[in-house]
Amino acid sequence: MIQGSATTYRVFVRTWWARNPAWPNGLRPEPGRQRTIAKRCTEDEARAIAKAWNATHSPGRLSRKAEYTRE
Repeated sequence: MIQGSATTYRVFVRTWWARNPAWPNGLRPEPGRQRTIAKRCTEDEARAIAKAWNATHSPGRLSRKAEYTRE
């Protein structure tokens, strides 16, 4: 990953739903904890890492997906 660039990005994985039998379909919206999978990336690198992770991992019922944000 590139170090020393003006803007860097962090890639992370989290779920978007939580189980709750009282809600329709047994799920309520709740962004989960973020688990970092890459740091100090350019935006192009971060996008590629998130896209590759999402292509090789099933999001499952709780919609677990990779995203990225500016550090």
